[in-house]
Amino acid sequence: MKEKTVLAYSGGLDTSVCIKWLQDKYDSDVVTLTLDLGQQEDFREIEQRAYSTGAVKHYQVDAKDEFVSSYVSPAIKANGMYEGKYPLATALGRPLIAAKLVEVAGKEHATAVAHGCTGKGNDQVRIDVTVRSLNPDLRVIAPVREWNMSRDKEMQYAKDHGIKIKPSKSIFSTDQNLWGRSIESGTLENPDEEPPASAFEWVSPPEEAPDSPGYLELGFEEGLPVSVNGRETPDLELIQRVNQFAGKHGYGVVDHVEDRLVGIKSREVYECPAALSIIEAHRDLEQLTLTRSELSFKAGVEKEWSWLVYSGLWMDPLRLALDSFVETTQRRVSGKVRLKFYKGGMRVVGRSSANSLYKVELSTYTKASTFDQNSAVGFIELWGLQSRIAANVASRRAKGAHREHPERKQSPEIEQES
Repeated sequence: MKEKTVLAYSGGLDTSVCIKWLQDKYDSDVVTLTLDLGQQEDFREIEQRAYSTGAVKHYQVDAKDEFVSSYVSPAIKANGMYEGKYPLATALGRPLIAAKLVEVAGKEHATAVAHGCTGKGNDQVRIDVTVRSLNPDLRVIAPVREWNMSRDKEMQYAKDHGIKIKPSKSIFSTDQNLWGRSIESGTLENPDEEPPASAFEWVSPPEEAPDSPGYLELGFEEGLPVSVNGRETPDLELIQRVNQFAGKHGYGVVDHVEDRLVGIKSREVYECPAALSIIEAHRDLEQLTLTRSELSFKAGVEKEWSWLVYSGLWMDPLRLALDSFVETTQRRVSGKVRLKFYKGGMRVVGRSSANSLYKVELSTYTKASTFDQNSAVGFIELWGLQSRIAANVASRRAKGAHREHPERKQSPEIEQES
């Protein structure tokens, strides 16, 4: 009886070639698995392509709800942004794909799982590490990494083996889920080249965005968005609504040079209108409801959390521990944030919360102020005490050094009598 390999299958060139390659090199039956993470594909067509290419069985799993509740929601609470720019869309989806590979492998009594990630990217690490953390006995095969074929050779391999590939009109390589869309290759490999309008699907060019600003109010409960413009909205629908609204106004493109885990600097372009909007609103609400000490410490936690997720360490105990800290901070992060969108820009223009630490009677400069300004004198005296003492000590040391090494006067040269 042949061994089985469960392949994470997207239906594209790489994973379609993987089916035949796994059969030939490993003499293995191939079970394909496709996850619906909100990428809006024709999943029926993908299933048919899998079978026509040689898969013995195909699984199609609607994982959108799990993706939002177990992966996107923690990212919102942690303000998950790698290098302050990337909202971790693809990075969040990969450990879920890995977990489902392990689950299906168990059902099918498979001895291996496989994926179509290259040896240049981060995704290979994310899937390999997660699979091995969940089931160390499973072999992880990465055909693209092993065969090291160029695109031309891969196309020829597909032609030689009768593998039908869905034609693509785009010169770009894309990956998307409901939290974001990544765009690579083609002209984007030149970091000095402006992305053409044809690269984008979610975000309108700013010059084509509405001429009037658009406003959106997001309501949060304990760190998570729960309403849009005063109406309670299920999380999936909420993300979709924000995505469409922000994208229509030209907001949501990230274009930056990213440090990949494998050491390569890569020009990365993302569309993530909802992710950027929701995280910015959430961060602003935290400023209103959390103390300075909480915010300062959480900033470091957010950076480490984002790094762990980006670098494929979703299963690391530290990430789980950081989640626990983040969760405790979110108990007071409830309220409303109003966003203004206009021609590719977005900013927060209002916020409110029953847990607000902002008190107008303390902040106001009117006669309604209850702040005793005379208290500032004693505060300043103590606040700067050590700084003043240190400055005085430094001044005395400088004066002492001057006395110990007075400037020496140069003696005039004495002419020798001839």
